[in-house]
Amino acid sequence: MTVDRRQALGSLMRFAFASPLLAAEALRGQTSADKQQALEDLVNIWDFEKLAQTKLDPVAWDYMAEGSEDEITLRDNRAAFNRILLRPRWLTDVHKIDVSTTLLGKPLEFPIFVDPAGGKNCFVADGELKAAKGAAAMKAMMITNGGIDDFLTSGNGPKHWWQVTTGGEFRNRNSMMNFVEKLEDMGCSGICFTVDIMHVSQRERSMHHKFVRSWCNDGIPRDAQGNLIYKPDDVIWRPGVYPSRPFPTPTWDTVRELRGLTKLPILIKGVLTAEDTEKCVQAGMSGVVVSNHGARQNDHVGGTIEALPECVQAAGGKIPVLVDGGFRRGTDVLKALALGASAVGVARPYLWGLTCFGERGVARVLELLKTELALNMGMNGVAKISDIDRKLVRIRDWGEVPAAQ
Repeated sequence: MTVDRRQALGSLMRFAFASPLLAAEALRGQTSADKQQALEDLVNIWDFEKLAQTKLDPVAWDYMAEGSEDEITLRDNRAAFNRILLRPRWLTDVHKIDVSTTLLGKPLEFPIFVDPAGGKNCFVADGELKAAKGAAAMKAMMITNGGIDDFLTSGNGPKHWWQVTTGGEFRNRNSMMNFVEKLEDMGCSGICFTVDIMHVSQRERSMHHKFVRSWCNDGIPRDAQGNLIYKPDDVIWRPGVYPSRPFPTPTWDTVRELRGLTKLPILIKGVLTAEDTEKCVQAGMSGVVVSNHGARQNDHVGGTIEALPECVQAAGGKIPVLVDGGFRRGTDVLKALALGASAVGVARPYLWGLTCFGERGVARVLELLKTELALNMGMNGVAKISDIDRKLVRIRDWGEVPAAQ
């Protein structure tokens, strides 16, 4: 891969800015007021993205930012929003805006939740805990990757939290039962089963970097000269490895067995079609999350906002339909709600906040999205979530997908 001088200099500068020693030196001269001002100077989610890139090692940044293969889906997740136009309603009373809602009988202060995202320690130490603290500060729903049991059960964690699984606990009935009993004892809101990661995709930015997946837990190791450090037993992420799994992957029978073992709500995350939505209804699932894993798994499946309408129609009001993938603005959230989504998940945006300011950054990102949603509702003539319906949007028919931001 050819790298010109400008690219090389950019990589060097990002590495320099990512240095913990340099960052610590910069922070020592800042007061808490300075840090708060720096946080408040970022006016939108894109500002957090730009700052996060300067703070991260370029290997960590590419791991966070990349999609699979040609990254067509990664671009589609954003570009698809440009097809959807708002249809504002005038002379409605919008002097008070209420963004609260309910999901499966539980109140949500706003319909935006924290998605599961692995590898947070690649970006900041104790990343899962800090993300949970930021979510709790904003009283937001969180789907957690786990490992923070004490905080979740302390009474200070998010009140509405779900545990994600990719099915590793479903190899036999005993392991499945132990899994659900633990969650029931912890007061978990429900189980979120992510079904689109039975095989790990080809993520070529990380392959070019010779990424080691254990760095997701420990951060990017470099020596004093800036060279990546490899241990003798490190397994480098590389192409050309034929896909295999040591155990059978879960099926719809697994889902039905899980349903029979617990009364906890169960979300199936990764749904992109009407057919799978119908199967979720038939299997007694509590809801679905329309998701393409942040475009990190299947390429060429389109943006999730494009898949949302058929999944909503297939659900037929029997179960709620949630969605994630590419959401960066309050208008994005408003469009999804108009197309029938009950709530919207974000991952990279709060990871950018986490990278820049820890738990305060997570909370601020959620706050900005919440307030943007409220403002956009007011400017389009809807005062509360229940006022939002399909008539609020029209879909532009373009021959080609528009360029993403």
